Amino acid sequence: MPSSPCNAVRGNHDSRAGLASQDEPAGIPPRMLAAEVGNWSAVAAGFDPATPAAVVSAGRITAVTPAAAAAGIRPGMRRRQAQTECPVLELAEHDPDLDARCFAPVVAALEDLTPRVEVLAPGCCVVATRGPSRYYGGDEALAELAHRTVTEVLATGAYDPASSVSVGIADGLFAAGMAGRAALARTPSTPVLVVPPGSSAEFLGGLPLGTLAEECSLLTGCAADGTTDDLLSMLWQLGLRTLGDLAALPVGDLVGRFGTQGEWMHALASGRDPRQSQPAAAHPDLSVETEIDPPADRLDTVAFAAKSLADQLDAQLAREGQALVCVEISAETEHGETCSGRWRHGFRFSPPDLVDRVRWQLDGWRSAKGKNSPTGGVSFIRLRAVETLPDEGRQLGFWGGQSEADERAERALQRVQTLVGFDGVTVGRLGSGRRFADLEQRLPFGTAGPLGTGASSTAGPLGTGASGPAPPWPGRLGAPAPAEVLAEPEPLVVLDANGDPVGVSGRAQASAPPAVLRRADGRTSRIAAWAGPWPLEERWWSTRSRRQARFQLVLDDGTAHLCAVESGRWQREATYD
Repeated sequence: MPSSPCNAVRGNHDSRAGLASQDEPAGIPPRMLAAEVGNWSAVAAGFDPATPAAVVSAGRITAVTPAAAAAGIRPGMRRRQAQTECPVLELAEHDPDLDARCFAPVVAALEDLTPRVEVLAPGCCVVATRGPSRYYGGDEALAELAHRTVTEVLATGAYDPASSVSVGIADGLFAAGMAGRAALARTPSTPVLVVPPGSSAEFLGGLPLGTLAEECSLLTGCAADGTTDDLLSMLWQLGLRTLGDLAALPVGDLVGRFGTQGEWMHALASGRDPRQSQPAAAHPDLSVETEIDPPADRLDTVAFAAKSLADQLDAQLAREGQALVCVEISAETEHGETCSGRWRHGFRFSPPDLVDRVRWQLDGWRSAKGKNSPTGGVSFIRLRAVETLPDEGRQLGFWGGQSEADERAERALQRVQTLVGFDGVTVGRLGSGRRFADLEQRLPFGTAGPLGTGASSTAGPLGTGASGPAPPWPGRLGAPAPAEVLAEPEPLVVLDANGDPVGVSGRAQASAPPAVLRRADGRTSRIAAWAGPWPLEERWWSTRSRRQARFQLVLDDGTAHLCAVESGRWQREATYD
C-alpha cells in the first residue's frame, strides 16, 4: 500500500520525527491527525457519485455513493432491503484488494508531507502530529495541507472528493477520527476540525452515545462481534445519551458491571486512549524476515511466505504477552527496489490480518507508477512490530459465541462469494411451515447471521432463527420429522388390493386401504402399514388454492415414507429412518 521508498530496508529504520508517542506526557494521548475518505469502497469501485450505487459485503451494504445516500440507502442495510427501497440501485461486491490498490496514491502523497503514515484501513490513515505540526506551522496548517493533498489526489477521478474527505486533529486516535467526521457533518465545504490540546474530553462529551457503535470500531478499537452494540443499547435504556453521560459514571461501577469492555469505553468517552501502546524500542527483537528464492512475481506466492512470518511474529508476541497494534511491512525486489509502510489496527492484528496487509501493500506498490515501482520479483520481506499492547485476552461468552475459527471461515467464504457471486455461497437455516420441505432454507451467506451464533439477520417469522415467533401452521405434521426430504418429490402410483388407484374424499377419507406402491420405473412394493390421511388445505379463498392429503406408508422392505396425493396424483416427499 504505502509506496514511498525506504532507502535501507535491511538497515536502520527511518528516524525522522513521526509518531514520537513515547515522548508525550504520561496520561495524555499523543496528538494525532486522522484523514478519512468516507465510503471509500464506493470511491474505489469507480461509481459515478450522481448514480445510486453501493458496495456489498456478505449481503450487507458497506459503502454508498452520495446519490444512494440521498435515496435512503445506508451502510449496514441488507442487500435486498436496499434494492427494495431503491430498485435502480447499482451494486458491486466488495473487493479489499481494489480498495487498497486505489488508496495507495493517497498514502504516497501524504508520505511526501510526513513520514510514518499509518493506514488503519483503505480509506483511513493516521499520523502523529508532534513533528509535522512544528514543521508546517501548527495543527491548523497541517490539517488544511493534508486535506488539500488528499483532495488533489482524488480530484483526478470523477468522484467529488470535497463531499467525502475529512481531516481531524485531537488528542488520541479516537478523538481525531471523530473530529474529522464531526467537521464533515457540520461544514461539508471545509471538513477540517482541530480540537485544542487538552480539550478532547470536552469535545467528545457532546457526541451521541452511538458514536461508540460497532460501525466506528475502526477508531474505537472495540471488537465488532455484537457485544458493543448490545452494551450501548443497555446503556441507552439506562438513560445515557451522550459520551459525556458515560464519562460521568464512576469507572469502578462500569468495570464491576461490564468488565474490561466497560472500562475501555469509559476511557474513550473520557478522552483517554485505553490502548496504552508501547513503542518498538521496548521490543527491539520483535521482527521476522525471510528471503524468497527464487523471487516471487505472484502475490499469492508472497502471501504464502508472509503467512509463515505472520505466524512466527504472532508466536513471539504471545510469548511476550503482547498484542500487535502497529506493524511495519518492508519488501525488496531482486533488482533492489524497496517499499516500506506502516499499518495500524484499531483492536489487534491476527495472522490473517497481517497477510492481508502484506498483499494490499504489495498490490498497491505494484500498481503504482514511479521510479521506485518494482521491476522484478519480491526477494525479501520483513514484518516488524512497531507498537504493542499488553495482551489481556478476550472475554468470551459463557455459552460460547463466535470463535476465531468462525471468523477465519467467514473471511474465506466472503472471498469465495466475491468470486462466484452473492447467491453462489449459501448456508442452511431451520425454517418453518406446513410442509417438511419448508424446514430447510438456503440463504446467501451473510444474511443468516455470523457463523457459530445461530443468529439471523433476516427479519420475519420464517423459523427459529428469525426475529419473531413462528406461526402455528395448522395442518403441519408433528414429530417425528423425516430424515430425508426430497428436493424434488418422486411421482408414484398407490393402488388398493384390487389394483385401483387410492383417492381421498372431500371429507378426508381414503377410498380404500393402500396396498401397493408403484414407482415411475415400474418397481412395485407392498405396503405393510399405513397411517393417514392428514388433509392440508391452503388459500381456500384464492384461485391458487391447494388441497392435499398426506400418508405415512411403511413398505415390506421396512422403509417408511411420507407420501401425498393431490388432484389424484401421488408423490413421495420424504423418507423416515
